[in-house]
Amino acid sequence: MEEVKELNVERLEVAASMLKAMAHPMRIAILKHLEGGKKLTVTEIHELLKIEQSTTSHHLGILRDKGVLCSKRDGKNTYYYLKFDILSQIVDCLHTCTCE
Repeated sequence: MEEVKELNVERLEVAASMLKAMAHPMRIAILKHLEGGKKLTVTEIHELLKIEQSTTSHHLGILRDKGVLCSKRDGKNTYYYLKFDILSQIVDCLHTCTCE
């Protein structure tokens, strides 16, 4: 029988914070567009989702602040991408569980 490891409360709090940040329809859509190592700008994301650029920036800021996304500046553009590729599996799981 496998031994149960002691739970690390700090790590669980970080994980819960990340999941809370992801728990919004637009943020899930953003993450879906960033799967597969894609790096997109705010402009590209707001055009894909057909939402205001300020709204897009707001959602990206939340995801970045909670450790879900990273950003990298290149000239005038800032590119956003998944901090951990494995987060795509959470998005895929949600898609699978909610689509018939």
